[in-house]
Amino acid sequence: MAKKKSFPLRVNEDILSAVQQWAADDLRSVNAQMEFLLREALWRSGRLKKNPAKAPANKD
Repeated sequence: MAKKKSFPLRVNEDILSAVQQWAADDLRSVNAQMEFLLREALWRSGRLKKNPAKAPANKD
């Protein structure tokens, strides 16, 4: 498993609320949902080589 690093994040209240609801809908923690969203965005932009669909699910 890849090493994880903590990172403080300031985010708009509406965005956080939407991510919290999405995470709850998917039965994930907010942390796992944020990692999922970032990984997907990086892959789509060509900045991440590994396809996120093939990455192991991380359900904190």
